[in-house]
Amino acid sequence: MVTEAEATRLRELAAKAAEHAYAPYSKYRVGAALLLEDGAVVTGCNVENCSYRLTSCAEQGAIARAVAERGPGIRVRAVAVANLNEAASMPCGACRQTLSEFGEDAMVVLYPGEGGPRATTLGELLPHAFRGEFLNGTN
Repeated sequence: MVTEAEATRLRELAAKAAEHAYAPYSKYRVGAALLLEDGAVVTGCNVENCSYRLTSCAEQGAIARAVAERGPGIRVRAVAVANLNEAASMPCGACRQTLSEFGEDAMVVLYPGEGGPRATTLGELLPHAFRGEFLNGTN
């Protein structure tokens, strides 16, 4: 659960992060803002590569930055995604899986959807996520 003020701030920070996106090929500039369990906010943006498969999504950039700055024990409470193209921009499948590594099904996901801003949970976007506890003998 996030407050309306937290949701507004996250959306604003995600949009600001999108301004720094490197998207010379698609022109699809995306930013993400993570609200961590400890109250910290970490942002990221997409970074394209001419070999599209090597492109890094905003959500994954924000996760990598959060881990680099705060350590591998981070837990994400909410994420906001924004883009500068006025298009729907929900997390892709790979980002959903990456987010599930650092948050629970109840993680709030804010994103521009078809017809306006949307709010849902990670569990609704990625039911039955593959999680580390499923790996035999590693936890």
